[in-house]
Amino acid sequence: MAYTIPKGLFDILPQTKEEWRTASRWQYLENILHAAAADYGFKEIRTPIFEKTELFVRSVGESSDIVSKEMYTFPDKKGRSMTLRPEGTAPVIRAYIEEQLHQISGESKFYYIGPMFRYDRPQAGRYRQFHQFGAEAIGVGTPEQDVEMIDFLCEIFRRLGLKNLTVHINSVGDAETREVYREKLAEFLEPHKGSLSEDSKARLEKNVLRILDSKDLDDQKLLEGAPSLLDFLSLEAKTHFERVQTLLKLLGIPFVVDPNLVRGLDYYTHTVFEVMSDKLGAQNTIGAGGRYDGLLATLGGPALPSCGFATGLERVLHTMESEGSSFPPPRNPDLFLIPMGEKALEACLNKGTYLRHQGWSVEIELSGKKIQYGLKRANELHAKFCAVVGERELASQQIEVKEMALHTASAVNWNDLETFLKMRRSL
Repeated sequence: MAYTIPKGLFDILPQTKEEWRTASRWQYLENILHAAAADYGFKEIRTPIFEKTELFVRSVGESSDIVSKEMYTFPDKKGRSMTLRPEGTAPVIRAYIEEQLHQISGESKFYYIGPMFRYDRPQAGRYRQFHQFGAEAIGVGTPEQDVEMIDFLCEIFRRLGLKNLTVHINSVGDAETREVYREKLAEFLEPHKGSLSEDSKARLEKNVLRILDSKDLDDQKLLEGAPSLLDFLSLEAKTHFERVQTLLKLLGIPFVVDPNLVRGLDYYTHTVFEVMSDKLGAQNTIGAGGRYDGLLATLGGPALPSCGFATGLERVLHTMESEGSSFPPPRNPDLFLIPMGEKALEACLNKGTYLRHQGWSVEIELSGKKIQYGLKRANELHAKFCAVVGERELASQQIEVKEMALHTASAVNWNDLETFLKMRRSL
């Protein structure tokens, strides 16, 4: 029986025809993310892949699509409900509270990279196991923190060479704002209840703001005539949002105020934002986030303001591929040694090990097969140099080092091999 990977998953491989799944591209992307995070003062945090289910129900919202439709939830052997993490913010906040990190500093900046899980319809850039980079800033409630996060996300994409991106922003206000707006939105939708999708009918009773995030086309058409949340912002929320816009202009970050932008998680307050690409089709959001000032207190922690974002690595790689972005070439062997005979094998193992310890990439043909097989492998691995080592070479201490791409050869003393490699690297 041949086993196949479950639907909505994929392998990341050393080589593959789908280049976005090539491991070297993932490593390049992850290196850019780690470096950018360090430049913005964020420290890495790693949380478990699964958590207690109630963490996500409480934080993300019971009526959200994530909780009601998409989570991978299972009982453990004692019957306790566990869930593969569908998003990264709630686990970070749980860890922050549980580890009492607020006692170390009232202001903290974290980032994470790792797999998330949602039972969703697989499509370009959207998978059932997907990978996110996310950043969370805890302890600062000012508009300046919102703008730093937006700039951080945009800078990542700039370093990756992405173009044709649009920043969309909105304010979902504070508690006062949403209390007033809930009533106005419900008043508008109630006469049209029969035209709503089944999900939106349920949300009209449980959490009317959720309807704004509906993907149903008929719902979206109906919402075109709905009152705008921006018209109901409290003075504090309006001042906060205006300051965000002023600072974005100051930093030269173009943006669009999008009144229909509502993030699909219950915990957001004030500023929400998305960065969109024209290369991803219907699923065009490449990164998104916002402020969530009440989440820590909701989960039993201190009442500290927070702001964050996440970007999907798959979507980033698909976008880079669509735009023809350049990637650094994968590292290939500096030297490929082909030993002929047992003594030569020992000598090559000894020399190769030494060179590897000095930071050189060395491949040794260990199979004992013929020279042509070794040369073929050296070509396949795109080795820069290749040398055949046998009894004659060991006796004379002279080897012929071939530069594969140029089809040239140089006579090199066995003891001067590293010196030769250094000289050729400097050319």
